[in-house]
Amino acid sequence: MDLDLVFFGTSGSVPTAQRAPSALLLRRGGERLLFDCGEGTQRQLLRSAVGLPELPEVFVSHFHADHYLGLPGMLKTFALRGRELPLAIYGPPGLKELFGALRRIFGKLPYPLELVELAPGDVLERGDYNLVTFPAAHAVVSLGFALVEHPRPGRFDVEAADALGVPSGPERGLLQAGESITLEDDRVVTPDEVLGSARPGRKVVLSGDTAPSATVLEAARGAEVLVHEATFLEEERERAQETGHATALEAAELAREAEVGLLALTHLSNRYFGPEVAREARTIFPETVVPKDFDAIDVPFPERGSPHLLKGAALHGREAEQPEPAPEAVS
Repeated sequence: MDLDLVFFGTSGSVPTAQRAPSALLLRRGGERLLFDCGEGTQRQLLRSAVGLPELPEVFVSHFHADHYLGLPGMLKTFALRGRELPLAIYGPPGLKELFGALRRIFGKLPYPLELVELAPGDVLERGDYNLVTFPAAHAVVSLGFALVEHPRPGRFDVEAADALGVPSGPERGLLQAGESITLEDDRVVTPDEVLGSARPGRKVVLSGDTAPSATVLEAARGAEVLVHEATFLEEERERAQETGHATALEAAELAREAEVGLLALTHLSNRYFGPEVAREARTIFPETVVPKDFDAIDVPFPERGSPHLLKGAALHGREAEQPEPAPEAVS
């Protein structure tokens, strides 16, 4: 199943000519989950090959304006398009109070709007994966999110199935799904007789705005991808501490300790450019990328390769995507 992260807003508190405020779309199979919705997010989507889909869910990490100001306009656009499908918005405690004020802007909606307040540690069970919340260390109550897939069945051993007399067809599908079957001669074949060891699922962690945090570290352990903020460089560490943010070096140190596969730095201050942020982080953690708006990160299953950055992927669609060169080759 395809899994990728599409970056629609990678700037810090204010937009720049090249970067919009926070917005990230997680695509898993046919699912579309939007995390944060800064100013101009719907226009970013419309500029892309993704378009503005009938998003079923939006997750807001915290209530600083650069993370939610795009919501009123998006909700109004959905209304003007005649949307009827329900929309759920998740966020920390205070979400309902915030929307009590925002309703003056977007007015009455023709579709159901559900507001769900989440606490750190809440788990949303989604069939073959969980969406887990954890506390970030920011100036206000802020949530991080981890998508954690369940382990997958091991590879199906065709030769073993043939030797046991398992016919081709639905019986093999049942075994691969973890169910035992009974053959015509009343022999019972169990999944462990034809399946290899269980294969791990994927884990993607989104820190939201945060200072270096033990809770983020624990949530990120072993993740294929950690998307972590890097609002400042090390020269501004004191300023980062004052505002509840992280430096690129601090994020890299956390990624190294958590043994993640790929670190993606975002929420950049407008005083910095991506290459200098990447250079600082790579002194500690070489597998670091700094996505621009409209870049994507493809997250394959571990046995199929490592996560990689796809430059401008959201502008031209997946069929034309090309991986970014290895980190050490990027200026």
